[in-house]
Amino acid sequence: MWLIVLEAVGALAVLLFVVWWTMFSGRRGGELPPDHQDADRGGNKKLKG
Repeated sequence: MWLIVLEAVGALAVLLFVVWWTMFSGRRGGELPPDHQDADRGGNKKLKG
């Protein structure tokens, strides 16, 4: 019984660590301005006209 509880606590700890890591591992200066995001991702901007 204790082995199952220990395994569940370990899985929860790994899940929380992964969520924390993905939340706080972004760019140091925050997000880029909207006009730079398309070029940064390699996408094409829509043509105006």
